[in-house]
Amino acid sequence: MFARLTEDISTVFARDPAAKSKWEVLFCYAGVKALFSHRLAHRLYKNGHYFLARWLSSRCKKKTGIEIHPGATIGRRVFIDHGSGVVIGETCEIGDDVTIYQGVTLGGTGKDHGKRHPTIGNGVIVGAGAKVLGPIEIGQNVKIGAGAVVLKPVPEGCTVVGNPGRIVRRADGSRPTLDHANLPDPMLERMQQLYERLVELETALRRHACEAGCETCGQDAASCPLNHICNPKTEP
Repeated sequence: MFARLTEDISTVFARDPAAKSKWEVLFCYAGVKALFSHRLAHRLYKNGHYFLARWLSSRCKKKTGIEIHPGATIGRRVFIDHGSGVVIGETCEIGDDVTIYQGVTLGGTGKDHGKRHPTIGNGVIVGAGAKVLGPIEIGQNVKIGAGAVVLKPVPEGCTVVGNPGRIVRRADGSRPTLDHANLPDPMLERMQQLYERLVELETALRRHACEAGCETCGQDAASCPLNHICNPKTEP
């Protein structure tokens, strides 16, 4: 138990440049406290002490603002940064080396019994305010952008942005980084492509108008796409 706590502290130093000392991390980082409390509650839950487990998790929620159901399975070297508003459901499974930011919900949909929460693979980064809902699987080294709402499975090595979440594949297959400011936006890229296509079509129409006699060209001599003075056709 305490060996895992030492590992949690080392994980914070590896991923948070704001950490200054081990004592600061131990007593001031809500994510470290929540994970330590969850391990105790999870052990009680597995041994059938459901009330004690829920009482301990509820007490931790009041102290840290992080709600982790004692039935959730959490791997090693998980880092919950800031943590306020984080909710992790009962049947959620989280792998190793996962980073979770504030406001994240790993929740279920509906009132079905059994597996109803997501499975998060190793090396995943879940951005601030993201929601991952339902019994879906998030592959390894996936990056979920801030505010994304993920309702479908995500393959390994992808980035998800938007609401609803849209998948953007990374060709190099590298592990995700913490740079949330440079997430791709496929919808914005598509809109830019449509805008460029519209400009091309307008230019083609103006060129055709000039070649046809400029009655509907609407261009003056200086802006004519054919670079000559327009001479409208005259009726015979």
